[in-house]
Amino acid sequence: MNMLGRVLIVAGSDSGGGAGIQADIKTVSMLGGYAATAVTAITVQDTLGVHGVHPIPAETVADQMRVVLCDIGADAIKTGMLGDARLIETVADVLASDGKSIPLVLDPVMVAKGGAKLLADEAVAALMTRLLPLAHVITPNAPELAVLTGMRTDTHEAMANAARALFERHGVPVLAKGGHVSGETITDLLLSNGNEARFEASRLDTPHTHGTGCTLASAIATGLAQGMALTDAVARAHDYVQNAIRTAPGYGKGHGPLNHGHVLDQS
Repeated sequence: MNMLGRVLIVAGSDSGGGAGIQADIKTVSMLGGYAATAVTAITVQDTLGVHGVHPIPAETVADQMRVVLCDIGADAIKTGMLGDARLIETVADVLASDGKSIPLVLDPVMVAKGGAKLLADEAVAALMTRLLPLAHVITPNAPELAVLTGMRTDTHEAMANAARALFERHGVPVLAKGGHVSGETITDLLLSNGNEARFEASRLDTPHTHGTGCTLASAIATGLAQGMALTDAVARAHDYVQNAIRTAPGYGKGHGPLNHGHVLDQS
């Protein structure tokens, strides 16, 4: 019987190691899970930004997913950077055929830290119509939630209203992340099955927050893969990310990576 919790990560590679599949693998491993990957793109990236993106053909992404699912299997799947509508539709096809009943954590990588949109309108539409219905939970930050709903998300109240609208519209649990909303306290709001849970933390004065979204989504996926209830998986993931930010090593000249290995530091 599998005890680790197998997580298939469908996302891009970050050469700087702070986000993408590198952050995902570290997170899953530190939380006791087993990570497998389907790489969607190779990025030329450091703490100062993304300097180049080289997409992997959609068929190759699909093949990576299928061989992992058919041989090793997965107890949860996490999607991150997907790039365009064709890839989103291809990933959705594989999930529908080979990933049925496997919990999907959908991290809608749509808006860059600087506010630039990373997905064209047709890709956003594909994500909404093809992937969102398959998700066990979607984890948008405030700017992504604004794109998904067309609503304001610049205050905690506005973000909560948008999250409720998204949940009511699609019936898929929503974890709205409040890191982009100004204030001394960061509030993440989880809506699921008519219940609301808030996860709060004091805002840390640090530039070293690169990869927080990837890390949080993968931590949630690991919890689900290990049989945890969604609220419990989110609670553990939230604590893991906060400690990873708090103990960040300070690498790089820009937005540096988290300390994904902090669990070892506390053992």
